[in-house]
Amino acid sequence: MSNKPPEPATGQPLPRLPGEADRLLRQLEWHVIRRLDGLLQGDYRTLVRGSGLDLADLREYQPHDDVRHIDWNVTARLNAPHVRVFTEDREMSAWFLLDLSPSIHFGPQGHAKRDILTSFVAVLARLLTRHGNRVGAMLYGAGGAGGAKNAEGRSARAVDAVLPPRNSRAQVLQLVHRLLQPAAERAAGGTQLGLLLQAGLGGIRRRSSVFVVSDFISAPGWEKPLAQLAQRHDVVAVRLFDPLELELPDLGLVLLRDAETGEQLQVDTHDKAFRQRFARLAAEREAALRTSLAAAGADTLELRTDDDLIDALLRFMDLRQRRAGPRLRAVQSSPRPTTVLAGQTAQATA
Repeated sequence: MSNKPPEPATGQPLPRLPGEADRLLRQLEWHVIRRLDGLLQGDYRTLVRGSGLDLADLREYQPHDDVRHIDWNVTARLNAPHVRVFTEDREMSAWFLLDLSPSIHFGPQGHAKRDILTSFVAVLARLLTRHGNRVGAMLYGAGGAGGAKNAEGRSARAVDAVLPPRNSRAQVLQLVHRLLQPAAERAAGGTQLGLLLQAGLGGIRRRSSVFVVSDFISAPGWEKPLAQLAQRHDVVAVRLFDPLELELPDLGLVLLRDAETGEQLQVDTHDKAFRQRFARLAAEREAALRTSLAAAGADTLELRTDDDLIDALLRFMDLRQRRAGPRLRAVQSSPRPTTVLAGQTAQATA
């Protein structure tokens, strides 16, 4: 698979930004960002990390640290591997790799996975641009000019749109506008998340913070490019899911439709044995997904459709702080960071 960087989104310009995108961003700025201002500890570096040039401190080596930052003199003296911690760059680039495939539309009205994705990306992008950071995005599964189908019914391009990194509120509005666009019709077929990750590998040259936002309902093959992406960049896998993907409620006869393939199946959810089998298979998929994400070496944050956005962002900031590691003077007493990951997903959608 080619790693040739995707071209920026061109073709017909989007319509003038509608009031809906501006209203949504203003609402999030007032209800979410305003409340978070007092919780950011006065510094955006709890959100993203830069490589920098100035040595700030030393700390004990932790899994997935860059081995090139190991200080061998201190390691030999303390008989434990330690790495250099650098002062973060004041201008970081952040990329959002966004999976907008059909399964993202699953969830309650107004709180579907795509709604959660839009709010999360809008708030995080605005928080970053307010501090002078540049944000860019690659959209997969959105349809449009870049989503033309080839003879086999598959997308002819890895991504449907690319927004080059910029550091303005207008950039965030442009991104929100694209996320609010209605989903385009596409040929039936499973999601190929690996295409989006390969586009990120080829298109993101400078070391950046990369947010892969997806429900990870995809054909196999995305694990390797995610691991490669995590080796080059600071990657956070933001996983979207709905509680109904974990366990089926007792609703009697229900028609389930796979949003990816269009296949339909009528099931009797009143059958307790069927619900138990569904939960067991979901648990197996969860275990496999957890193993794949852990092996890739990316931090993982989950977002439920019934989640509070502020709580989710606070979890993310806590994850960033714990991932950054303790200072040398407290290294012996501080616990190692853990990955935020729980829950389940299923491919069948109602």
